[in-house]
Amino acid sequence: MTIRAYLRLFAAALILAVCFIGFSIARLVGRQNAWVPRFLRVIGHLVGLRVTIEGKPAGRDVLYVANHISWLDILAIGGTAPVRFIAKDQIAHWPLVGKLAKLGGTVFVARERRGATREQADTVVTALGEGRPVMLFAEGGTGDGSIVRPFRAALFASAVESGKPVQPVAIDYGPDRMRYAWPPGMSFADEARRMLNRAEPVPVTLRFLPPLDPRMLDRKTLAARSQDAIAGALS
Repeated sequence: MTIRAYLRLFAAALILAVCFIGFSIARLVGRQNAWVPRFLRVIGHLVGLRVTIEGKPAGRDVLYVANHISWLDILAIGGTAPVRFIAKDQIAHWPLVGKLAKLGGTVFVARERRGATREQADTVVTALGEGRPVMLFAEGGTGDGSIVRPFRAALFASAVESGKPVQPVAIDYGPDRMRYAWPPGMSFADEARRMLNRAEPVPVTLRFLPPLDPRMLDRKTLAARSQDAIAGALS
């Protein structure tokens, strides 16, 4: 790794220590959620993210859905809105990352287990009723940035059943978006190292698109219209 990467890691460790102390104190009075976007926003800036926001986030009671290119997406969105991310349950067991995800209120679902669709939707319905917006990367994984892959419809059932609006969010790294995509087969450690070694800033625009009313649509139509809206915003 470069000296730049080591300096960023050192600074991130200091930021984590300060934010963890603040988070622990705030948790005593039920105000810990404010520290999660604060931490992600500062870490995002440290690694070079320069975020521009277009449109208006719908607020608390909403299921955000977005395309997924890089782990930087989490810093960009999480530093903008106090969201709870939906993630596969294996991440809960990752060293450090899993612990931080739990503290941040991540909603873990068994995405790889067949027959667990009903359980997954129930988990997200519960999360949507707990006062924070929930964030779904609906492609089911990171893409190469060239296209928006078909959205998986299963978890859109949670919006239909809870009656919460679905707001598509287009994550746009501009014409160089494929440079920031997570290469297939690369481990998280190697991908993190690749991004930490970069010198140039990373411009990203978050486009909050018009929300969709789940009371008028089924889960498959919600998924398809969300994908179409995001693909259109990125084109």
